Amino acid sequence: MKSLQGQTALITGASSGIGAALAREFARRGANLVLLARNRGRLESVRNQCANLGAGDIRLLEADLTDYPVLDALVPTLEGRLDYLVLNAGISQRSLALETDESVDRRVMEVDFFAPVHLAKALHAAGKWDHDTHIAATSSISGLFGFPQRSAYCAAKHALKGYFEALQLETGMKVTLLFPGRINTPISLSALEGDGKAHGQMDPGQAGGMDADRCARKCVDGIVRGRRQVRVGGKEMLACFAYKWFPGLFFRLAGKVSAV
Repeated sequence: MKSLQGQTALITGASSGIGAALAREFARRGANLVLLARNRGRLESVRNQCANLGAGDIRLLEADLTDYPVLDALVPTLEGRLDYLVLNAGISQRSLALETDESVDRRVMEVDFFAPVHLAKALHAAGKWDHDTHIAATSSISGLFGFPQRSAYCAAKHALKGYFEALQLETGMKVTLLFPGRINTPISLSALEGDGKAHGQMDPGQAGGMDADRCARKCVDGIVRGRRQVRVGGKEMLACFAYKWFPGLFFRLAGKVSAV
């Protein structure tokens, strides 16, 4: 395991799920951490976990990524330059495309695409990251192909992939795109239904998914090795192979697979 002692990683969505697991994995490697999320109480819990795992300095930033004035005020308060910028925060969806209110489509796009792009640009303008910084952005297996009841989520995660691949091509800097499949996290609880209400249920597929800390270990391994993509999950990842090599079969089967 490569030590990251003396290096600093900013991680968004760090209060739960994959974000919290990524924070713990960077902590195990001795990194300094800047943890950003909305829930102060959960952030403090993650901070304690990271401190016990060997993290260096830890700073907490409590903010909603879509509250741009608050975010813009926080950015200049960061000290030094980031070695890793991990754009992980996001929200999911559980509703049929034609039964989803447009406000929900826009909300998912705002959280999952526009907010990380805004943060990356604000940090760059403030001199907090440069060509030597390694950016990692959490897309999803749903950012590789469409999937039922995930129309806006798929769109946002496809957009995130395209944007940061373009940034990498323009700048030549290190960018790693993370494509998790079914990981055991509470993301389905806060997923938006067609009317904007929280789904409030733990998906069976999510509950039976890969452990979040195992996922984070594979993701951080890929990041420090400079991989352009890290795809991590269980048997659901076979869909990536089918989509590429047997698209007819993929489309016949995908619509029959449970969306949860």
